[in-house]
Amino acid sequence: MPKKPKTHLKDLRERAGLSLAEAAFRAGCSERQMRRYEDGTHEPSPLYVKLLEEEIARRAKHEAGPPAFTFIDLFAGIGGLRLGFESIGGKCVFTSEWDKYCNETYRANFPGDDHEIAGDIRPYGEHPEKIPKFDVLLAGFPCQPFSIAGVSKKNALGRPHGFDCDKQGTLFFEIERIIRHHRPAAFLLENVKNLERHDKGRTFAVIMDTLTRELGYRTVKHRVISSDPWVPQKRERIFIAGFRDESSFTFENFEPDGPHPRLGSILNGHNRVPEKYTLTAHLWQYLQDYKEKHASKGNGFGCSVFGPNDVTRTLSARYYKDGSEILIEQKGTRPRRLMPDECARLMGFVHHDGRDWIIPVSDTQAYKQFGNAVVVPVVKVVARHMEPHILEAVARDRKKVTPFPAPPKAEAVKAKPKKKAAHG
Repeated sequence: MPKKPKTHLKDLRERAGLSLAEAAFRAGCSERQMRRYEDGTHEPSPLYVKLLEEEIARRAKHEAGPPAFTFIDLFAGIGGLRLGFESIGGKCVFTSEWDKYCNETYRANFPGDDHEIAGDIRPYGEHPEKIPKFDVLLAGFPCQPFSIAGVSKKNALGRPHGFDCDKQGTLFFEIERIIRHHRPAAFLLENVKNLERHDKGRTFAVIMDTLTRELGYRTVKHRVISSDPWVPQKRERIFIAGFRDESSFTFENFEPDGPHPRLGSILNGHNRVPEKYTLTAHLWQYLQDYKEKHASKGNGFGCSVFGPNDVTRTLSARYYKDGSEILIEQKGTRPRRLMPDECARLMGFVHHDGRDWIIPVSDTQAYKQFGNAVVVPVVKVVARHMEPHILEAVARDRKKVTPFPAPPKAEAVKAKPKKKAAHG
């Protein structure tokens, strides 16, 4: 059987809006094997080609007609949750993000929006009627008050954390006010794994009680999900999915089969890496000494160096400081930091058509943005699990919207006073 042109399969994959890692996951093979398919050295499975063609047809259907549902993107960051729910046919009708640098990246990557990016969410919590009608609420509300690092830092500084932190912790209740007013069919909230354990579980209990008992959402499920089946990074986050009405949605049968991606799949070639990303001799010595000092005390603190066959630690928003949590080994010289475009791929940020993520900000801001972001392939899988339940709920809502009843006939109006007079 003759081989297909080298660009054929890659073209199909990009038209389907899948990254190489996502395509490999869907095909049940490694990214290395996927590259062999795309360069024509191995013949791809006909089932995989069919999968891509079906994905392309599905995307065309979503893009051609009205959106399957509408959603709002709160605490939007750079749009990770949005990418996941656009991939199942949703349309974003409102965005809120207070950080000006995140706004710059968001606008660069979603230039066709017909709405402005709102800043502070609190005025919209006070007046939720200012937000247009929508079907699904997405919110990656601030995690610093609940993260292990955030709590430790605030404790050390004698500052409040969790719901006692006025600036960030209470922003969950802005979400509550918006949900209470709009009563969306569904929502998805995202936060750090430690949210479940914060304040001995009391914080999480308040959140779940608010969503179920106070707001009356009948189906609310949560799960901590690790990103390493989809990207070469161990990053655990909690997702809370809710439906206003009874739903059979579940997070069961979530993990994929097959090999997990490795770091080499997202790295640039060595020759393309500018010298500025290699650690200075002084910084490298400092990090090694710091790690050795803590190792002697039995602590696990310190830098970590990874190779192409590894899976990294969690990328954090402090990565711009020294890059110590994820250093990349280099033969014959000191290790280096990840480049911002490598961070984008490590987090799964790629456009639906396969284009690279646009990074219009400085390296420092880019590292903060990716360190605070969601892992996009994980959100896409969550969205696909929620999709049939969202569509069912939205269809049910739309059936309830009926025209105003027609005015009564003239005969009925005339007859009514006579009936009253007879009783008087």
